[in-house]
Amino acid sequence: MCTSVLTGAYEWVLTRERLLDEPDKWRGWYGDRPAWVFTHRDLPATPGARLTFVSGAVRPVHEAMVAAAGGRNVWLFGAFADEGLLDEIILGVAPVTLGGGAPLLPRRLPASRLRLTSAEQVGQFAHLRYAVAAPPG
Repeated sequence: MCTSVLTGAYEWVLTRERLLDEPDKWRGWYGDRPAWVFTHRDLPATPGARLTFVSGAVRPVHEAMVAAAGGRNVWLFGAFADEGLLDEIILGVAPVTLGGGAPLLPRRLPASRLRLTSAEQVGQFAHLRYAVAAPPG
């Protein structure tokens, strides 16, 4: 599995969890999974984390992410839906609210394309799983 991260989410975790001082936390959460951070800014890398900082179009990055995942799930965010690259959404809802940043799901992904397939409580989190229908046309 590999993951993509938005700038705001990465900065929030970096600061809140003090990852520059305690980089082993990242490995505890993600192991050696590669992650791509989408940003237009220079951000510090968490020591020992397999991070790639990227900007621009998501489609070329998606190909690299799928290859790195080796057939496993890829964690993505809403911009990939704009490109028709999502087939499922597994949403983890945490009891924490971020103060800003990009919306989770773009407006071009209407509810009519989503079908809730499961809901599960995992500790303090809710994991919601949605099937995503292909865009019309």
